[in-house]
Amino acid sequence: MQGPLIEILARQGITRRTFMKYCATLASLMALPPSAGRAMAEAMAAAGVATKRPSVIWLPFQECTGCTESITRSHSPTLESLIFDVVSLDYQETLMAAAGHQAEEALHNAMKAGGYLLIVDGSIPLGLDGAYSCIAGRSNLELLKEAASGAAAIVAMGSCAAFGGLPHAKPNPTGAVSVSDVVKDKPIVNIPGCPPIPVVITGVLAHFLTFGSLPELDKHGRPKAFYGETIHDRCYRRPFYDQGKFAKTFDDEGARNGWCLFELGCKGPVTYNACATVKWNGGTSWPVESGHGCLGCSEPDFWDAGGFYKALSTPANPLKMASAAVAAGAVAGVAVSFANRGKKRAAASAHETTTLADLEK
Repeated sequence: MQGPLIEILARQGITRRTFMKYCATLASLMALPPSAGRAMAEAMAAAGVATKRPSVIWLPFQECTGCTESITRSHSPTLESLIFDVVSLDYQETLMAAAGHQAEEALHNAMKAGGYLLIVDGSIPLGLDGAYSCIAGRSNLELLKEAASGAAAIVAMGSCAAFGGLPHAKPNPTGAVSVSDVVKDKPIVNIPGCPPIPVVITGVLAHFLTFGSLPELDKHGRPKAFYGETIHDRCYRRPFYDQGKFAKTFDDEGARNGWCLFELGCKGPVTYNACATVKWNGGTSWPVESGHGCLGCSEPDFWDAGGFYKALSTPANPLKMASAAVAAGAVAGVAVSFANRGKKRAAASAHETTTLADLEK
C-alpha cells in the first residue's frame, strides 16, 4: 500500500505499520472482523489517491462548538484527523479558511455536485420561523432542508443534533428539535454526547468511506458498536457497585478508594456510550475515572432527566437486594411449608371425623 496518503503519514512521523494498527483498532472498536481493518486502510489509501475525494459538508447550527473542539483534540499525532485527510471537507465554518461570499460559494458548489456526506452539529430552532439561528440571512431549518436533499447520508453529531440537547431542554424557548425531527427521507446516524468522543466520529466516517454505508444502529439511531452497552456495564467501578460500596461525598474515603459513584448521581446504569473503554484525551481518562459521575449526556433529553447529583431509583445495592430476595424466598418457603402442614392436618382431621361419623352410623 503506497501513494500520497502514505507519504503524508511519513511526513507526520506515522509509519505504515502504525496506520495499519490504527485501522485494525478502529475496526475492532466497531466489532468488525479483522479483515475490516485492512479494508479500511485500503479504502482510505484509495481515497487519498483519487482525483476527487469524497465530499463532506459540515453545518453547525444551534450549538456551542464543543463538537468541533472535540474532533480537533483527537489523539496525538492526530490519527483520527487522518480521516479528514482523505475526504474533502468542503464546508465547515470554524475550520475553513474562506469566509463570507467565498465560503457560501464553496457550500453551493459542493451541494450542486451532490452525493456528499452531511455532518450536522447543533439543534434546529423552529420558533419564530427559525429566526433564532441564521447563517447568511437564512434559517438553520432552510439550510438543513436544502443540504439534506443532495446528501448521501447524514451524521447528526453531538446530542444537540441527535436529540435536541441543551437548547431542547424545558421550556425550549427556541423550539429546538433534532435533525431526525426535520429530515425523514435520508439515512441518519446519531452520534450523541456532549461532546461525542473523537474516535466515535471518525469511526463512523471510516465505515462510510470503506463500505459506502452507515454502521448498524440501535433504536435511537446510534452505532451499536459504540453505544451497545451501558457505561455501568463497562465501568471499572462496577465491582464496588456489586459489593454495595458507594461514595457518599466526592471527597470521602470511599471516593478516594474508587468506590461506585451511584449514590452521587452517576447515570452510568442508564447511559449507553463507550467512554469507559475508549476514554478521552488519547485514552488518558474519562469522567468517572477522574472522580465525577456520568451525566448521561448521550441519552435523549438528558438535561431534563433529573438532577445530575440525584441518584437513580435503580436498586443501589444488588447484593443486599439479592440477600433480601433469598431471605424473602426462605420466609415464603417456610410459610408454604406451614401452610401445607396445616392443610394436611385439616385433611387428616376431616378424615378422622368422617370415619367416626361412619362408625356411629
